[in-house]
Amino acid sequence: MNAVLIIDKAAGLTSHDVVDRVRRIVEQRSVGHLGTLDPLATGVLPLVLGSLTRLAQFYTASEKTYEGTMRFGFATDTYDAEGEPTTPPQNVSLALANVQELARRFRGVIEQMPPPFSAKKIHGVPAYKLARKKKEVKLAPVQVTIHEFEIVSCAGDRAEFRARVASGTYMRSVAHDLGRELGCGGHLESLRRTSVAEFGLADARTLEQVESAYDAGQFDEICVHPRKLLPQMPSVTVTDEIARQVRSGRAVNLPDFSRAKQVKVFYGQRELIAIATRVAGTLFHPKLVFAAENIPTFR
Repeated sequence: MNAVLIIDKAAGLTSHDVVDRVRRIVEQRSVGHLGTLDPLATGVLPLVLGSLTRLAQFYTASEKTYEGTMRFGFATDTYDAEGEPTTPPQNVSLALANVQELARRFRGVIEQMPPPFSAKKIHGVPAYKLARKKKEVKLAPVQVTIHEFEIVSCAGDRAEFRARVASGTYMRSVAHDLGRELGCGGHLESLRRTSVAEFGLADARTLEQVESAYDAGQFDEICVHPRKLLPQMPSVTVTDEIARQVRSGRAVNLPDFSRAKQVKVFYGQRELIAIATRVAGTLFHPKLVFAAENIPTFR
């Protein structure tokens, strides 16, 4: 089964937990995700099934949008509400205008220190494994891009926000650093991812909804229509003969889409059979061919 499925992840689950659950629901081993979501966080977690797992390479730099709550008055070792306090608690009453002014410093291209409890590797070992063992975690700051970061409201020691960021940005680090700028410490209390690339909450289903749809034989209805994938690429529908050649990896002549470098090749309305790259003129070579059969099952 080849499909793209958007999960509305519940809090408390790791991204791997979600992948494992879907593997068992659809009885298929070939399931992956397009970007880790912390256990604390909820929201959009795109999954790719079958040979469409190979689409992951096109989503490594995807923009993401978030909404959530930052709490101020103390910092934590994980930079979120699941960690242990690392600074003495302070009584805080936030002024909206002040927090909004400081938030402007976090827009654009900035240097950001990843959280010590993160998947960033140190000599091949994920930082969170060292942090859990109370070992020293030495991470280097990285350059990230925050396109939008708005403080929507403040009440007491909490601030609600919205953000649109480039891949690799940690909202936990934003909360931690903003708390430091305020002089009182801070951490991420809650986070909801509202979109990844072209996928949003309107596309998302809970794990319970996925299981119900699969049992009812309605799984296709809750998956993303293949025509909506990678909207930056034109689509072309091919004949039986061209489809046969594409599936065998042969270069073929396709309609000229304003000199597009890559196109999505469909057989019929729903079957995405390849991503093809222009060789010259109207000649395209199948860069990725998506098998329709022989997907390993989960046992």
